[in-house]
Amino acid sequence: MTDSTPNPTPNQPWIATQATITTCRYQSPGLSTLAFGFQTTQRFLITFDYYAHGRLHSGQFQSPTAIPQNQRIPITYNPLDPQQNSRTHGPNATPTTRPPLIAIGITGSILLSLLWLTLLRTCN
Repeated sequence: MTDSTPNPTPNQPWIATQATITTCRYQSPGLSTLAFGFQTTQRFLITFDYYAHGRLHSGQFQSPTAIPQNQRIPITYNPLDPQQNSRTHGPNATPTTRPPLIAIGITGSILLSLLWLTLLRTCN
């Protein structure tokens, strides 16, 4: 006897559901604005929960506006991997990480230090 539930295919569309906002925290730009001269428009870190395939999943995204706790928002999720959702993994997802500017600065510092040390060795 075969299972009547169709197996998802890689081209299967994502499934629509509702997520519930669990937290909304203001993110202060802090020193990043002073140190690097830029400011993001994304100010609030929003955390949410949703049910997919009988299990509770969580996610987070940044938003320029606050969203009240317990408010429901529409999302879609990947039926092949329900942890992937439109707010954190989809084409319109907003990254929650800082820009790689800090990593570029650290790498540049290390390279300049190595160059300086190389120049000092060649002078002797």
